[in-house]
Amino acid sequence: MRAEKKEHQALAIDVLQHGHADDPRPIIKREPIVLAVGVDQFKLLEIIPKIPDIQIHELLYIGDGERPKVERVKRRLKYDELTATAKLELPYAIAKIVNQNEERFVEFFNTSVPISLKLHMLHLLPGVGKKILTEILEARQRSPFTSFEDIRTRIKAVPHPERMIADRVLEELMDPDVKYHLFTSR
Repeated sequence: MRAEKKEHQALAIDVLQHGHADDPRPIIKREPIVLAVGVDQFKLLEIIPKIPDIQIHELLYIGDGERPKVERVKRRLKYDELTATAKLELPYAIAKIVNQNEERFVEFFNTSVPISLKLHMLHLLPGVGKKILTEILEARQRSPFTSFEDIRTRIKAVPHPERMIADRVLEELMDPDVKYHLFTSR
């Protein structure tokens, strides 16, 4: 659903000071690696840092131009290629990104459209069935949602809209066969 474009910022989810453990090269020839998730399209990335003291959940600039902490983006990763630590940290990183970009995800609730005659974009969120979908559509028709708190108070069956978004993002990243990508790029 999202157009493919370049990430400009990423959130670190693991730091490997001596590269991957299965790298056959001697330790002194390995370069440090940062595993990160993009802020805009949630791309999983392997980054080569300029400086060794990057922390988990640190926001890194990876766009064009001068990058203060990043030498280069080495490659894009699949979920299965993440380290155990990165897999553990990923849900927290996604939740942090969703909460920091609340306006963008509230806008999704306001502007989502049907995908087909029987399937709506909101149906793809975990926990949204016909009844909740109808409630959301009627509430946003009266007036657009302004925040997650607004969604929570107006739709009692949706106590954690931010968690629904984060769970869907995680599902899209974990399952390579998911048909519709609402928040991630393929």
